[in-house]
Amino acid sequence: MASSAPSRVAQTLREEILNGTLTPGERLRQEDIAERFGASRQPVRDALRQLEGDGLITMVANSGAWVSKLSESECYEAYQVRERLEPLLLSQSIPNLSQSKILRLTELVEEINTASDLEHFLRLDREFHLLSYSAAAEGMLKEFVERLWNTTQHYRRAFAKLNDYVNSDVTHMEHKLILDGIIRRDSAAAGTALEGHIRRTRVTLAEHKEIFS
Repeated sequence: MASSAPSRVAQTLREEILNGTLTPGERLRQEDIAERFGASRQPVRDALRQLEGDGLITMVANSGAWVSKLSESECYEAYQVRERLEPLLLSQSIPNLSQSKILRLTELVEEINTASDLEHFLRLDREFHLLSYSAAAEGMLKEFVERLWNTTQHYRRAFAKLNDYVNSDVTHMEHKLILDGIIRRDSAAAGTALEGHIRRTRVTLAEHKEIFS
C-alpha cells in the first residue's frame, strides 16, 4: 500500500493519537502531514475525514483540524453516556461470544494483571473491552461506543496514571468480575460490574480538574 494512501495516513495518525504521541488540542496541519507522507493534499483531507468520523479529531470549516479535546463537563457527560450504553452493548454481545473469544478475554485479564508498561496496559485494556462487545450486531450503538472510546482515550490514560494501574487491585478485580459474568453468560452481573468500572473512572477524573486545564 502506498504511503500516500488515505488509509495509511489515517492509520498512522490514529495510532499516534491513541498512544498519546499527538495530544488533545494539538493542531494537525494538512501541509505538514502531506510533506511528511510525501502525499498530495487530497489523500490527507480524506484521511482527516476518516479520523473525524472516528471521533479522534475535530475539523473546523475554513480553519483546520485538531486532535479531539474534551472539556471537564464534556468528559463527565461522555462517561455518563458510557455507563449507560456499554452495559447494553455488552448484554447484546455476551450471548453470541464464541468460546475462542472468551478464551482470549480470559488471557487478556491475566495479561492486564501483569502489565508493567502504561501503553501496554492501555492497549490490552482496550482490546479486552472492545473484544467483549465484538459479538453484538453491527449498528449505531456499537459505532457510537467505539467513537466514545476514541474520544476518551487520553482521559483513560490520565486515569490509569492517577490510579497507579500497576498496583490497582480494584481495576484487576473489576475486570475479573466482568469476565466472570461473561463466562457464565450472565449479562446482568457483567453489566453491573462494567457500569461500576466506568463510573469509578468518571468520579476519579472529576476529582482532578487539572487534567482539563
